[in-house]
Amino acid sequence: MTENISEKSINKAVLVGLNAGCLSREENADEESLEELSALLETAGGQTVGIAFQSKDSPDARTFIGEGKVQEVKELVQNAGADMVIFDNPLSPSQQRVLTEELGVQVLDRAALILDIFAQRARTREGRLQVELAQYKYLLPRLTGMWGHLVRQNASGGKSPIGTRGPGETQLETDRRHIRRKIAKMEEELKEVRRVRATQRDRRIKNEVPVVAIVGYTNAGKSTLLNALTGSDIPANNRLFDTLDTTTRTLEISDTCTVLLSDTVGFISKLPHHLVDAFKATLEELTFADLLLHVIDASNPLWREQTQVVEQLIYDLKASQTPRIDVFNKSDLYTGDIIPHGEDIVSISAKTGQGLDDLLAAIGKRLDKGTFQVVIHLPYDKGGILDVLYREAKVESVEYAETIQVGAVCTTKLLGQIKDYVVEGWKPPKEPWED
Repeated sequence: MTENISEKSINKAVLVGLNAGCLSREENADEESLEELSALLETAGGQTVGIAFQSKDSPDARTFIGEGKVQEVKELVQNAGADMVIFDNPLSPSQQRVLTEELGVQVLDRAALILDIFAQRARTREGRLQVELAQYKYLLPRLTGMWGHLVRQNASGGKSPIGTRGPGETQLETDRRHIRRKIAKMEEELKEVRRVRATQRDRRIKNEVPVVAIVGYTNAGKSTLLNALTGSDIPANNRLFDTLDTTTRTLEISDTCTVLLSDTVGFISKLPHHLVDAFKATLEELTFADLLLHVIDASNPLWREQTQVVEQLIYDLKASQTPRIDVFNKSDLYTGDIIPHGEDIVSISAKTGQGLDDLLAAIGKRLDKGTFQVVIHLPYDKGGILDVLYREAKVESVEYAETIQVGAVCTTKLLGQIKDYVVEGWKPPKEPWED
């Protein structure tokens, strides 16, 4: 597993990035991505003490950045007293192993750092399970370089010390088999999580409770928005990946429209694919949501690039067909000339409350299906209608008095069928000749 950075007082790290013409934008590093990497390191409890940047036509197969640059980074590590080097680019297991040997300190890549942050932040059993699964998948191809300090058995005995000879497997093979078993077990447990979620989802659908999922780049203000809309006190701090475990709260949009509002883990560029895979048990809520609120940090000059990252991940999770409202948060700090506007675009400040009424109205417009909150008095010989109400309406209360008094939220179509028994909340529309 990756070393938990929080176990030391403060790790000092040199950050390294490579920009190569043959690499994709996702694989390359630039000034902005290195700034974000520094913020990730700070979130993990570390400190940036130096930055090295390299431009090459293509990565070096052995050291990724080339022998000369490795020596430059090594001097930077020694002069700054760093105890680790973190690459903004993904490293192959062999490159990571070679660089660790060459530089004499622990070498991580961006994926390993994000995994460490997730390991620190996960609180629920489900969250911890997902992080551990992602860590094992990251670790499996990197095992070779982690057992150099152990003597391995070999089938023929060879020159192994007394007590280690025999026909057994190598330590490496044993560990790989053990980790594969662990991965299989965790995947089965996450399938059970998905099964439970599916049951809960079916219950919500039966009760006709719409689900609104809050998505967005990490630190865009999703938890602050959830708190502002629902009056919750979910911790909302100005740091990356502050929310890992999905939080769901009830939000009353109007008398006839109540929704479940879910906060989700923040997205980030270069998010490790195995981490996305592990968190699908949580993120699949996006696929089944009735509406997405894409929260965008309007105060960040790179909001367009961040929006593209979120859009791509929404597409990867097969949720691109879900209706969406773009919510430009922190608009009180926006420095541009004209803040984005248009249909299904709302500008707010979750911190000050600015624009929240407009957002609620936009959600209501999307999800309120023209229902009415009514009181119905059923004669006892019409009690069968109560079964219809339970099937086709949202029954809120039932009292048995001289009649069966029902409080329910009903569609116009259903109200037309039981109009003789509706005593409050709705009147049949008048025919033209009745005016």
